[in-house]
Amino acid sequence: MFKWKLMIIVIAIALLFPMNGMAKEKDHKEEKSKEKTEEKAKFEVPSHVLSISKENTYPNSTEDQEVVEPSELTKELIKDAEVDITNPDLIRMLNETSINPSPLAFGYRGMVYIGRWPLNYKSNETNINWEYQKINKNELNNIGGDSEKKMHYNQQKKEEIKGALTNKIANPNDIKKMMLLRAKEKIELPLAYSAIVGKGTKKENSYNVPPKKFGELQAYAPAVNEKGQVTFGEVYFQLKGHDKSIVVKNVTKQGIGAWIPIQDYVSFSFKMQ
Repeated sequence: MFKWKLMIIVIAIALLFPMNGMAKEKDHKEEKSKEKTEEKAKFEVPSHVLSISKENTYPNSTEDQEVVEPSELTKELIKDAEVDITNPDLIRMLNETSINPSPLAFGYRGMVYIGRWPLNYKSNETNINWEYQKINKNELNNIGGDSEKKMHYNQQKKEEIKGALTNKIANPNDIKKMMLLRAKEKIELPLAYSAIVGKGTKKENSYNVPPKKFGELQAYAPAVNEKGQVTFGEVYFQLKGHDKSIVVKNVTKQGIGAWIPIQDYVSFSFKMQ
């Protein structure tokens, strides 16, 4: 009798736990899907923001960041490091480094200092300012008119929109690369630290100005505001006999922000007086 009760309990547990596991996995997937939907909606291009990629008289050069794949040795080294290492320049340097301890290196110990590096960037917040920089203004005076007129966007002069880090920090170029890569993971728009709108750029979208009214069309360049934290550390190669590893010492963290322009998009604001 006791054996039968025990078997029933075991079967019940076996049936219950997979169901709980499946329920947790389902909840996790639903939560992730919800987060993606919310993030997609957050970065959806508003109706008053239009692409000028075909109309722009100045061809912007894309700022594609090379994704550096770690070699097998580098994977082994950074896997065992106590701090995450995602800096592509540091990974590239590790890929190019050859460490071959001597077969007779039994008992050998040594550490080689390879510098203080920004090791990784963790994003805390990403937002888009669709009116980051005013780049143009068109006007149409129809106060003395007797019929409706249409006005269009016409870029009066060449404008350059520059991005930058919001505060001083060591190794700014490395950090700008990491922040740009992280922002591109979230936002499917052409991001770069420089964007140019050429003189004479036009758009077919029209705005109606009725009689006895004065129309004003202002254009703005949008940009991404990326905020997060950079981890720094002193990086060493450590050799112990045939074993090799990376040791990170004197780890510090610093908050950082950046403005990253969105290329070939313009935000419009139309007003009448």
